[in-house]
Amino acid sequence: MRRTHAMPFGAEMTEEGVRFALWAPTAREVALVLDGADHPMPDEGDGWRRLVTPEARAGSRYAYRIDGDLLVPDPASRFQSEDVHGPSLVVDPSAYDWSDASWTGRPWEETVLYEVHVGAATPEGTYAGLMGKLEDLRDLGVTAVELMPLFDCPGRRNWGYDGVLPFAPEAAYGTPDDLKRLVDRAHALGLMVFLDVVYNHFGPAGNYLHAYAKSFFTERHQTPWGAGINFDGRHSRPVRDFFVHNALYWLEEFHLDGLRFDAVHAILDDSPHHIIAEIAERARAVFPERMVHLVLENGANEARWLERADRERPRLHTAQWNDDIHHCWHVLLTGEGDGYYRDYADRPVERLGRCLAEGFAYQGERSEHEGGKPRGEPSAHLPPAAFVGFLQNHDQIGNRAFGERLTALAAPERLELARAGLLLSPQIPLLFMGEEWGAQNPFLFFVDFSDDPALARAVREGRAREFANFKSFAEQHGLRQVPDPTLEETFALSRLDWDEAARAPHRSIREETRALLRLRQAEVAPLVKSGFVGAQVSPTRPEALDVVWTFKAGRLRFTANFGDAEAAFERGAERILWASRSAALDQGRVRLPAWTGAMLRSEPA
Repeated sequence: MRRTHAMPFGAEMTEEGVRFALWAPTAREVALVLDGADHPMPDEGDGWRRLVTPEARAGSRYAYRIDGDLLVPDPASRFQSEDVHGPSLVVDPSAYDWSDASWTGRPWEETVLYEVHVGAATPEGTYAGLMGKLEDLRDLGVTAVELMPLFDCPGRRNWGYDGVLPFAPEAAYGTPDDLKRLVDRAHALGLMVFLDVVYNHFGPAGNYLHAYAKSFFTERHQTPWGAGINFDGRHSRPVRDFFVHNALYWLEEFHLDGLRFDAVHAILDDSPHHIIAEIAERARAVFPERMVHLVLENGANEARWLERADRERPRLHTAQWNDDIHHCWHVLLTGEGDGYYRDYADRPVERLGRCLAEGFAYQGERSEHEGGKPRGEPSAHLPPAAFVGFLQNHDQIGNRAFGERLTALAAPERLELARAGLLLSPQIPLLFMGEEWGAQNPFLFFVDFSDDPALARAVREGRAREFANFKSFAEQHGLRQVPDPTLEETFALSRLDWDEAARAPHRSIREETRALLRLRQAEVAPLVKSGFVGAQVSPTRPEALDVVWTFKAGRLRFTANFGDAEAAFERGAERILWASRSAALDQGRVRLPAWTGAMLRSEPA
């Protein structure tokens, strides 16, 4: 089976040859440079330049010469074998023959996400290397692999959030066909594949759009990365189409099962039809026969994007990464209360209970960290599957000065409770690569701006300044130096050691994770699929938690004790799905010593 997504821009194979199209509204002249030879591109109006030539074929190198001088890659390039400043390559998407014609995806309620950085996940650091780990992940109980951004970035190593060519899979990891083989193999094993996409900014190096399409950006909106993308002003239609097609391209041409939209609170759009709504509507219209899942990261906690239609089907977006639930668990596990953790440190158990029962901890309340501004919208009416829960992810580990995982910050018995609370909750769980065995290596912030020493120095110095003014950082680390993000050794420290998983105590953690995920698929997923009725947190003492979720097929109950004194909970005919090793299960009670818990299941009333 062949798959191609047709786009109004970029290089497209046609019967007459290859059609090249570039939107360059602020350029005086544009020439296609094909295998070293210039071909003037006629102005077709509204900023569009198009040219069809039989001289081009799959594998041809091409670029655009702007105003007789600047040579730039295609912003819609499908592959950049010579990095972001080099020529683009013509790609024939139909050359890859897919073997997953019958694959239409998996229900969202079955999802167990596993976030990976392709370059750091395996010794090879390639799509092919990751493909060799898929069977292990399937056997663990993972059902979906979520790839950190693949938009081509400068250099050989990057988290992916400095991408500048959104249609070109990162060449450091392999070719587009290598990525397709990874997806094809995942589908053969019953695994979904998601991609993290970044539509709120471009990276600081290799973005040439300012040189010939100034109206791609707007000074009316300012983001942490500079001028906003023009989603709502004059000449915004080609800009919106660029990102709409990008989403459809990944879903169609690479047959991905879902997208995770990075920091949509930073996508500034005052138009009547927000760009993330348009993308969701188009995706659901174009792929009605497939189970496509669209997940948001949204610091604003806007429940409006997660509204459901009949049978709990999402109208627009499927779910949101729930930072609130992470922050509650993190405060409880580590005792940290700096930065955004200030908003959770006062009543972490109460806030965790609200997250588990209602989704967001902040549903319009004022945030101290945000300077007293209200944050969030009511979310209690949404089903648990509208939220992705996690204890760790790339941000929460990598944005720490030394990239420590929870294994370096929390006691094992606390992690045991949190792990069960995450994986057996009816919210959708996410594991960060290596978390399943309690990996001990850090995941650090790393970049490669070796072509731009001034930028590399600015990033290095900015990273050091970022932590220098934190009192808690100075108290904890003294004069210890923040790892240099531009060094290759910083990246090397972040690479997973899969052999560690077979050693003690990691082997037992992995087996515990596997057992919890089996329980999830056997007991929790069927409940979630049956339909959500409601949830409540029973009043108890401040250090204890008692949450009950009711579904059409039965009830799920999580009891936990985060205090020093024993806590006891009455129980009736509920079955014990899981309990901490030191919990005491009497005939009609669950007695929990400090930092223990139990997950119980009952049939419908």
